[in-house]
Formats: sequence, structure tokens, C-alpha cells
Amino acid sequence: MANAVKLSKLIQDNKSILDIFQGEECIKDKEVLVSDIYRPGLELTGYFDFYPAQRIQLLGRTEISYAARLDHDIRTHVFTKMATKATPCFLISRSLPVPEELSAAAEEAHIPILQTRESTTYISSILTEYLRARLAKRTSIHGVLVEIKGMGVLLTGASGVGKSETALGLVQRGHRLIADDRVDAFQKDHNTVVGEAPKILKHLMEIRGIGIIDVMNLFGAGAVKNRTEIQLVINLVNWDPKANYDRLGFQENTRMICNVPIPQVNIPVKVGRNIEIIIEVAAMNFRAKKMGYDATQTFDNNLTSLISEHSKEDANKVPHDD
Repeated sequence: MANAVKLSKLIQDNKSILDIFQGEECIKDKEVLVSDIYRPGLELTGYFDFYPAQRIQLLGRTEISYAARLDHDIRTHVFTKMATKATPCFLISRSLPVPEELSAAAEEAHIPILQTRESTTYISSILTEYLRARLAKRTSIHGVLVEIKGMGVLLTGASGVGKSETALGLVQRGHRLIADDRVDAFQKDHNTVVGEAPKILKHLMEIRGIGIIDVMNLFGAGAVKNRTEIQLVINLVNWDPKANYDRLGFQENTRMICNVPIPQVNIPVKVGRNIEIIIEVAAMNFRAKKMGYDATQTFDNNLTSLISEHSKEDANKVPHDD
């Protein structure tokens, strides 16, 4: 888990929507410690008892228009009190004019002021999601993460079972590689886990006998993606003739990743099985289940109906006493 996000990194990664109004020389020393964005409403009235100074302070049309109605001395007092040492920056939305008192207070406290042309709600949502992804607690998973028809599938299994080779086959079939060998996963919200590659392994894959390959250079930009939601775990296991594998699909397993249960399917691997196609079908079948169609349940209903029909036929064959 990152303890902080450099303000300079945040600005660089969102340079298409963020502009520096003043205080560029102060940016290199500033860090953002929390993902929440704050809109100082009560503070403009003078109430500072629970002022979260460590958050990015976002002022939109409501805050700027209210501040404009205040006396000069009150504005000076309020903005000076808001400009604390812990404050990473002020952000003005909709390219609204920056109050002179805020500019002076920020300059005095060495706090940068940023501007954006975007709406207040939109920029708050974008920056909150950005900060949550970088400040979230992370866990490292041994496996390969691919995206199959838009669905994030995590391939796990013992070393040497063929995870990377299987992923390479899936890339050749038009799917995308997210991460090979090690997947950094973090919880985006209560029900969503996102996976991405460590920076050193981004777009790279290790194939035994060949070595390291650059998937983006070999297959193009469409063959890779930076991150994706982990929606399904497929655990590859070596074929054991004595094992009792699920043949009907009634077993429902899950794997806990970042305290979120993720559905898991165990697929046995042996010579002659086309694992890439099986994984493709497993992902498509999982999506069909989420959309309400369960082939296993259909089979069970058909079997129940067939048994019922045979039971009625047998009952009709029983001779009746006159």
C-alpha cells in the first residue's frame, strides 16, 4: 500500500484536466495522504471544528459564489485558516475565478492552487477513483491475469503447470494480457477487486525455453491492458486420474482476494486438452450465469422433467383391480 501520492504525479497523470494556477514551485514538496476530496462548505461560515485539512480542498460554483458574498476581512480570515501546512492543494472547478484572498493565503502558506474546466462532481469522482487505486492496500498474487472478452480472468496454479503458455495462447486468440507471473491486486470498492502488473513486469511475459518476451511489441497495443477487474479465478491443476473432478458444474468455489470472494473454477491440465478454448468457454459460461442462464440448472430441470415423465408412465402401466 502506498502511504502517499505525490501531488506532482497526480497532476502529471491528469494533465489533460488539471492546470496549475499558482504555486508551481511548491508542488514537489506536497503529498496527498487520503483519497477523499473535500468541499469546504461549513468552513466558509467559520466552523472549523472538524476541518479535514489533509484532503484536497475543492471549490466549485457553490463555494466560490458564497465566498463572493462575504466581506473582504471574513474571506481573508476563512481562507487563511483553511490554508494549513497539511493541505496538499486547492482546486477550483469550472475554470472559475480564484478569489484574491484565497490566492494570497495559499501563497503565504506555500500551497498550490489548481484549476480545471470540468464540473465539480466530475473532477471529484475522477480524482477520488485515481487516489483510491493508488492508496489502496495491495496484495501480490502468483498467477497470470488476462482479459477474455472484457472479463478479467486470473489464472493460478503450481509453478510449471503452464499458466504463461496458456495466457500466450489466449493472446494469440485475440484476448489481452494484464500481468504475467505476479499480479498486484487491490480492492476498488466493497465488491470489486482490480489487478495490474508491477511496473517492472508491465507488458512482459516469461516463456520457458524462449525467455522474456514483450507482448505489446510482438502482438500490438490491442494485446495488452494496464489493469482490469478480477471477476473469475481459474485454477489450473495437473491431471490426476484418481481425482474426482466436477463434470456437471454444480460445485461453486470462491477465492478470497482482498477480502472479496471471487468465483473460482478448477480445470485439470493434461496433454491433448485445449486449455485455451476451455478457459474461453469457462469465462463465457460464467458470464452467461451472471446474466441468468445456467446450463447446469437447465440440465437439472430437464433431468427432473424426464424422471417425472417416466414415473407417470410407470404408474399408468400398473394393473388396476376391478
